[in-house]
Amino acid sequence: MFDSNEFEEVTIDAENLVPWPRIAAVAAMVGFSLPTFLTGLEVSIGLPPWEAFGALLLGSLIIFAIGGIIGMIGARTRMSSYLLIRLAFGDAGAGLVNIAFAISLLGWFGLNINLFTQAMGRLAFSLFDIQLPEIAMAAIAGLCMTITTLVGFRAINWLSTLMVPVLAFVTVWLISSALGEKSFAAIMQTDVEPTLTMGAGVSAIVGAIIVGAIILPDITRFAKTTQGAVGTAFIAYVPIQIVVMGAAGLAGSLAPNAEFLDILIDLGLGLGAIIIVIASSWALNSLNLYSTVLSVKATFPNWNRTALTIGLGTVGVIFALMNILDSFITFLIYLSAVFVPVAGVLVADYLVVRQDHYALENLGKGAAVNAKAFAAWLIGAGFAIGEILGWAPSPTGFAALEAALLTGAVYLAMVAIDRVRPSSSAPQEG
Repeated sequence: MFDSNEFEEVTIDAENLVPWPRIAAVAAMVGFSLPTFLTGLEVSIGLPPWEAFGALLLGSLIIFAIGGIIGMIGARTRMSSYLLIRLAFGDAGAGLVNIAFAISLLGWFGLNINLFTQAMGRLAFSLFDIQLPEIAMAAIAGLCMTITTLVGFRAINWLSTLMVPVLAFVTVWLISSALGEKSFAAIMQTDVEPTLTMGAGVSAIVGAIIVGAIILPDITRFAKTTQGAVGTAFIAYVPIQIVVMGAAGLAGSLAPNAEFLDILIDLGLGLGAIIIVIASSWALNSLNLYSTVLSVKATFPNWNRTALTIGLGTVGVIFALMNILDSFITFLIYLSAVFVPVAGVLVADYLVVRQDHYALENLGKGAAVNAKAFAAWLIGAGFAIGEILGWAPSPTGFAALEAALLTGAVYLAMVAIDRVRPSSSAPQEG
């Protein structure tokens, strides 16, 4: 459906528009990924079963609300996420937001290399009874993923498309294998000593998907209708996400102290599971690096793409050696704290403040930095991080939801004050 120019800024006309189920299929590909499985597993072993299910349901609905509205904006305006952020935060401000996105994507890159190196290590030990050094495996993984990214989006798309049916099979296998060991009722009655709060579980689920939800306009701008954009968000973030994370949770309930690779092997997938992990990590991480390069390139257009790809791939390997996987849930929670407020600003600005501003002809006409948008983002993110660290009270216990609502409310309040101030000061000026 989309070629290598899908991330470039092009004029969308009737010939470019496609039926929304095809767009939903592209969005759903990310749902069948190892980080999604891993998130479901980590939440399921950190909360009692019914609380984990509640966190999954609420987190999915929050992401659907965010992705549905932002995807709808993309379909209405025919603009990519980068253009929408430019209009919301200003031309220079958008560069800072894009750098934040690039850092988060590099974090995902490092995390996926952690998964990749674990699988490579297990494969080498199982087949050859040898242990490969972690640094060498991370370097090899980073090199392979960087080369794939350099080849281009077509290579990434081919590899991703090849792996989606395989990961869909893994999902069905996990569910059938888990239910073959225990009934659903017995699994839901499993005693679990909580290591997470309900709010932390929701924030982790939101954090796992939030970046993808914010950049959803990159593909929903091709939808024929706004309803199709909402349908795309629903398919990707409700049934797909719930089934994939739920499958991992069901499987994890059989061996709550085991790692994801161990669970796959114990359920009978054997070395095939490791190959799946290697291939899917490779595909997803190449896409992560590709998106990172595009984010940085958008901010620094004169930088050489090849050198930038190699440099960012090297940084991603360094991130991997920091063992981000050991702090996976913490990483996701902070992602939700930082990026949910971006959605809060964009939604409030478009729906309430200045919908007419979101047109191609307005690019470059406004302030370089929308100070109110940045102030609201910083306040919302700061409050969410304060809740995570225990420095600020949480009225509902759900930091991700509160961050979105607070950011939108602060932004609207600043806009209202700014509009009232001139009229209230007019008599003094006269």
